[in-house]
Amino acid sequence: MHDLTASNRRLTELLGTLATSDGIGSTILDGVKVMRSSQSIPRTPVLYEPSIVVVGQGRKRGYLGDRVYTYDAHNYLVLSVPMPFECETEVATHGPLLAVSIGVDLHVLSDLLLKMEHTPPPAAGEDGPHTHGMYSTQLDAALSEATVRLLECLTQPAEARILGPQIIREITYRVLCGEQGGALRSLIAVNGRMSVIQRALERMHARYADAIDVPALARSAGMSVSAFHHHFKAVTATSPLQYFKTIRLHKARMLMALEGLTAGVAASRTGYQSPSQFSREFKRFFGATPQEETIRVRGMLGLETFAATTLE
Repeated sequence: MHDLTASNRRLTELLGTLATSDGIGSTILDGVKVMRSSQSIPRTPVLYEPSIVVVGQGRKRGYLGDRVYTYDAHNYLVLSVPMPFECETEVATHGPLLAVSIGVDLHVLSDLLLKMEHTPPPAAGEDGPHTHGMYSTQLDAALSEATVRLLECLTQPAEARILGPQIIREITYRVLCGEQGGALRSLIAVNGRMSVIQRALERMHARYADAIDVPALARSAGMSVSAFHHHFKAVTATSPLQYFKTIRLHKARMLMALEGLTAGVAASRTGYQSPSQFSREFKRFFGATPQEETIRVRGMLGLETFAATTLE
């Protein structure tokens, strides 16, 4: 199959079978999720893990700082680091948005780069001023067809377990060799800017309930505080402090949605000393109260809503 249009039709058909209800759905393979939305959604704060997102139908736009990333039937999205940004969803005129998200595995990346006899040269700007943790690029036939094969095997549990990991490996390889694969390759370069910032992000995500110590993060990265700020913003389009505040709010939102925690408990779990400050910052960021946003997120995830009293 070399016809990208035919491949997209099959991709959309399979996604329609796998994503039967609105929201984000898991699959038999860890790290592979399917997405469906029957209605357009205005710009909303989201937090994506490192992943490759291929859209079969509809369109999404990611807003990060002053940059806009479109991913649709012609362009796929790659996030090489955990990235909070704003996302807008447009449904197709003839049906819902349908997409698949494939998690990026650093062990797979490392193994692929070790085994590539002729490692592709760094992309223009790699580890330079234009390397970012998020990008969209044109979808080609090889990547589209590999994604179709992944979705096909997900309909058969035995095939998914046996063939799925190998197809994910192929998809990762295709992205590595793609136009902007340098963003993924740079994650493996021990002293590269992307890998250094990625390790700082991992630390921030693991210790989001603690106070942030930017000088300590800079020292761990082997940089001055000013250099760390510069490189951090080049990758994430925001400052370390703002990034940290954003992930705290996202973590609190998911604690309330998935575990039914009250706003006060979620605030405490994510390092806030003042519940009222948490509620103010939450509403300013998400445009809704903790209770309103929790109900919305649970609906988006296809979960039953907890009694309203648990959300106060």
